[in-house]
Amino acid sequence: MNNILQVGAVTSTHGLAGEVKVFPTTDDPKRFKKLKQVLLDTGKDMLPLGVEHVKFFKNMVILKFKGYDRIEDIMGFKGKNLYVTRENAVRLKKDEYFIADLIGMKVYTEDEAYLGELTEVITTGANDVYTVRMENGKDVLIPAIGQCILNVDVEHETMQVHLLEGLLE
Repeated sequence: MNNILQVGAVTSTHGLAGEVKVFPTTDDPKRFKKLKQVLLDTGKDMLPLGVEHVKFFKNMVILKFKGYDRIEDIMGFKGKNLYVTRENAVRLKKDEYFIADLIGMKVYTEDEAYLGELTEVITTGANDVYTVRMENGKDVLIPAIGQCILNVDVEHETMQVHLLEGLLE
């Protein structure tokens, strides 16, 4: 289980006063309003950055970091990912999971037969869909609905599923 979770990626600078445009990689970009600190992956280490203020523009988040007041201060941030610690992550509701915790899970059928490894979460309008890579190399798509997802054990990195008729065809 990762102790840090990605919340966005810096795409460019914004203006001359040290602001950056961030593409949010979280379900709810409004969560940035509550952030006091993020971690910037510099490629060598994680740089903690205090969040001074947040604005929204179209599908982007505009962030201003404390102590970074000029465009020259943040030019190197372009293309870097932003993370939060698990303690600063949003609180999840019942039956909600961080995608980072689902990827790599071992997936079993309801009769405890090994199905494969969860490799991708596809976000759709109605519900998420889990891509499970089976041992034969083929993928099976499983809708993330209560009827199909019987149990998720984040601690043991396992999932138990019910396969609806036709999913394996």
